[in-house]
Parts: sequence; structure tokens; C-alpha cells
Amino acid sequence: MKPNNLHADDPNNMLNEQISYYQARSQEYDEWFYRQGRYDRGEALNRRWFSEVEEVRRALHAFEPAGNVLEIACGTGLWTAQIVQHATQVTAIDAVSEVLEINRTRVRSSKVHYLQANIFEWQPHEWFDTIFFAFWLSHVPPERFEAFWALVKSALKPSGRVFLIDSRYDSTSTAQDHALEGSKATSVSRRLNDGREFRIVKVFYDAAHLTERLAQTGWQFKIEETSHYFIYGRGAGAWNSNEEP
Repeated sequence: MKPNNLHADDPNNMLNEQISYYQARSQEYDEWFYRQGRYDRGEALNRRWFSEVEEVRRALHAFEPAGNVLEIACGTGLWTAQIVQHATQVTAIDAVSEVLEINRTRVRSSKVHYLQANIFEWQPHEWFDTIFFAFWLSHVPPERFEAFWALVKSALKPSGRVFLIDSRYDSTSTAQDHALEGSKATSVSRRLNDGREFRIVKVFYDAAHLTERLAQTGWQFKIEETSHYFIYGRGAGAWNSNEEP
């Protein structure tokens, strides 16, 4: 089954298709994280995956995402459940109502306020102590990178902090029937269990390149990499001299 014919070279159309993809994928999204079905890569690779997930989880808890927290693209709550252990309150934003409902059912916390919104159209009405996003930056089109980080700055207290998690380029991180298109590609085709295909934004960063790109945008970040699958890091605005990455 061919990808939706929304002309992948049109950024706005691809972003709309990306939302449609995650809406259609909502009930099977966690199969990727838990290495089930098409994402099962065998005992050895699965063990490596979960070991690296644990490395990232420990780093997040060491960071302590405290206070009033904004989670961008919160998804099904796999990371919301971790954040809420430290936060006073969480605003969890996602464009897809189906994943927000899964998140709400999973986390079941009065600390969390859910908001359905397209992050590219949303404007903050308060400042946050901490901003967190997992596996989201790679879905921000390159031409919107600076605008996205300007939005993050507008939502963050001057003394606030940011923690991010994302994917490294590794062919075994995705489904067995997915083919990555080179580490410099900015989009990929993704297939659902029922065979439907979608074209979405996917930008792979390495730690050095992302750290440099963020510095050019006015941020100080310490970005680390697990051995194969993830990048993660903490940071703050370069204007905040009291915070060390």
C-alpha cells in the first residue's frame, strides 16, 4: 500500500500526514518501545535496547524534571509516567487525542493537565520550570528548527531547564519492514500493521552536531549518546549563566 499522496516535498502537507500517521498508529505505538511484533529484533538486540532505555531513564531521573513541567508531544505516556514522579504539575501536549487518552489511562495522575494542540500552532500562556520532549525533535522539519527553539524559550522560565531524548541512526531501531533512507535524510516512509504507509519528518542527530546547532541558536546543552539507539541531554539558555548543562 503506497504512502498517502500528500506531496512529501510540501512541509505543511507532510506535517499533516505526520499527525495522521500518529493518530492511525496510536493503538500500536507502544509495540516499538516494547520491541513487540514487527519491532522484535531477537533476544540479543532487544536486550541491548532495554539496557539503553534504562540508561536514558536513569539520566532523566538524575536530572529531576521538577516544578511546573511542560511535556511536548507527550504521546502514550511512557515518559509522562517518569516525569510525574518529580514534577509538581505537568502540562502534557500532543496533537493526537487518541494518544492523550492512552496517556491519561496509563498515568492516572491529578498532577497532569492534558492539552490537545499542534505544537507548531500553540502559544504558551505561562512559564515552565522544566520542558521535556522525547522522540520529538527528530520530527521537527529542519526549516522550523530555530522557530521551535524560540517557542521553547518563550515557554521557559529564565532559570528553567530542558531535557530531550531522541533516536540515533540505527537500522535495528525501527520495524523489520522499515528501511531507513540514509543518516542525512529528513523524512522516512513508515508502515502500519495493516499495511498503510505514511511519509513523515525524521531527522537524525548525533551529539556533536546537535550540540553545535543548539549553541548557534543560543542554548547550552550537554548531549550524550547510548551505544546504538538514543541521544539524550540536558540544557538551558546561554542567557542563563547560573545553569550548567
